[in-house]
Amino acid sequence: MVTIEIRMGDVVRMRKPHPCGSADWEVVRLGADIGMRCQGCGRRVLIPRREFERSVKSFIRRGDPAAGPPPAYPNSEPASDY
Repeated sequence: MVTIEIRMGDVVRMRKPHPCGSADWEVVRLGADIGMRCQGCGRRVLIPRREFERSVKSFIRRGDPAAGPPPAYPNSEPASDY
């Protein structure tokens, strides 16, 4: 199975429309689950990555590849063994 590259800020068209009528979603969270925001009504949902990859029909707009997720702990020192 081929995995697709998903970026923060991607706007995708899904195969089935949301009950509000819109089929366009913006990716707002990456991980094992993909967080998306409906472009019609603003509802946020989480779906498993595998289901997301099967349901994407096309990319409307691609997110910035340089705008990856922020670091987990900015301005922190690496852990040291005591």
